[in-house]
Amino acid sequence: MESESTVTTCYRHAKVESHVRCTRCDRHICPDCMREAAVGHQCVECVKEGARSIRQARTAFGGRITTAPVVTCVLIGLNVLAYLAELVRPAVEDRFAMLGAGLRGPDGGHYLWEHPYPLGLSPEGVAGGQWERLLTGAFLHLPPTEGTFGILHIVMNMVSLWNIGRVVEAQLGRVRYVSLYLLSALGGSVLVLLLAPTHDVVGASGAIFGLGAAYYVMGRRLGADMSQVNRYLIGLLIWMAVSAGLTSWQAHLGGLLAGGLVTLVFAYVPRGPRRGLIQTAVCLGLLTLLVVLTAGKVTQLTA
Repeated sequence: MESESTVTTCYRHAKVESHVRCTRCDRHICPDCMREAAVGHQCVECVKEGARSIRQARTAFGGRITTAPVVTCVLIGLNVLAYLAELVRPAVEDRFAMLGAGLRGPDGGHYLWEHPYPLGLSPEGVAGGQWERLLTGAFLHLPPTEGTFGILHIVMNMVSLWNIGRVVEAQLGRVRYVSLYLLSALGGSVLVLLLAPTHDVVGASGAIFGLGAAYYVMGRRLGADMSQVNRYLIGLLIWMAVSAGLTSWQAHLGGLLAGGLVTLVFAYVPRGPRRGLIQTAVCLGLLTLLVVLTAGKVTQLTA
C-alpha cells in the first residue's frame, strides 16, 4: 500500500488525490482542474495566463473583432424604450427633445426665443442650461400623433440602424463604434443649435447619417466594391434633401460630417502602438470643438 507521505493531491483541492501534473507549472491537478493543451494538460490558472498573453485579433481599424452586434442591439433597445416612454408620458418629448433656445409660459405653452425674456416666460433648451438635450434628443422620435410619419420615423431609423450598424460595429469594434455613434449624434445636435436654434428636433437620424459616412469611408479604405456603397450614400443624400421639410437636414448634415471625420481618423492613422492614442486624441478634440461651439452659440443667444 502506498504510504501517506507519497500521496500527492491537487494544488486547488487538497483532499483530492492526483498523479497528473500541469505541463506548464508542474503542479498536481485533479480531473476538475485539468484543461487539455497541445501537449498534456494544464491547470486553470495557466490556461488563463496563456489566454492573456495571446495577442487579440484586430480589424483594419484597430478594433477587436466581434461576432455579435451587441452595441447595435443595445442602441435599438434604448431608442425603443425612449419611444415607449414618450407614449406613456408625452411630456418626455417636450423636456428632452433637441431644442437650442425656447421659452415656456406658466401654462406650459411654448414660445419663440426672445431676449430679454417677456414677463412670465422662462428659458428652456440648451440656451436655458439644458445641455443634456444635445444627446437625449437623438434617442427620441416623433409620436404617433404626428400622423403616418410619426410611426415611420422610428421604424425607418431602427431598420437603418440595424442594417448598417451591424456592419460598422463589426469593423470598428464596440468602443470605437460607440464613440462614432455618440459623436455623430452630438455633431447633428450642435449644427441644429448653430443654424436653427428655435427648432424642436428629435430622432436618431444624425447618428445614422454618421454611420452612413463611416460605411463609405470604410469601403474606400478596404478597397470594397464601391457601387453598392455609393448607392447607399447617394440614397442618404437624397433622403436628406427630401426630408428637409419633414425632419431636420441640419442634424443629418452635422451627423454626416462628424461621422465622416471620426472614421477618417479610425481608417487612416497608421498601425502602431500609438494608433489608439491618436484616435482617442482626435475624438476628444472633436468633442472639445463641439462643446466650444455650443458654448459660443449659447453666449450669443443669452448676451
